[in-house]
Amino acid sequence: MRVRILVFGILKDLISESSTLDLPEGARVSDLLARYEAPAFRSAAVAVNQEYAQPERVLHEGDEVALLPPVSGGAIERVALTRERIDADSLVAGLKRGADGAVVVFDGIVRDNSRGRRTLYLVYEAYEEMALKKMRALVDKAVQDFEIRDIRLIHRLGQLAVGETSVLIVVASPHRAAAFDACRWLIDTLKKTVPIWKKEHFEDGAVWADGEPFPAEIAR
Repeated sequence: MRVRILVFGILKDLISESSTLDLPEGARVSDLLARYEAPAFRSAAVAVNQEYAQPERVLHEGDEVALLPPVSGGAIERVALTRERIDADSLVAGLKRGADGAVVVFDGIVRDNSRGRRTLYLVYEAYEEMALKKMRALVDKAVQDFEIRDIRLIHRLGQLAVGETSVLIVVASPHRAAAFDACRWLIDTLKKTVPIWKKEHFEDGAVWADGEPFPAEIAR
């Protein structure tokens, strides 16, 4: 059977704004949610045909299923791991506020060459629960140590094509110097401390990328 999927708010940055999804007969809301792995979906509510629905609700052909993030005024997840394409423009636009004098963006993208060889694609994997914990800690420390208003930090997992965003950091601040400093500190520290690994695939083989050395306080 086929159901129609609607998404709103921050969830629009993680999957297509609207789509259809094929599910087996008798599938429940919980079966549908299992297909989405980004952390932002864990706090989402679900409405079926414009009525809130629990995970055990059975779906039927033609149902309209809306995935709803917490409404405005609720907490917004500042960090995420996702296997969906990152929409940098939407995330940047969604973070800007009237009090901001600067928004600094680090958009790490997959380039078409590495080690003198042509890159076909990259694959990222992570110790996901620990990675999210460390990413949240980095964001909290950046907000505390730099004069910035807010941050978004999102990292892709899975297979990425050349030109796709692998990691996006957006820092909003009243002043540009703090935004630049925080953004640089975040990406440099993430690369050294967050358990995410990259495998580079070339025409003639594949290799795990050399990681940056751990800081002395956590190295063996």
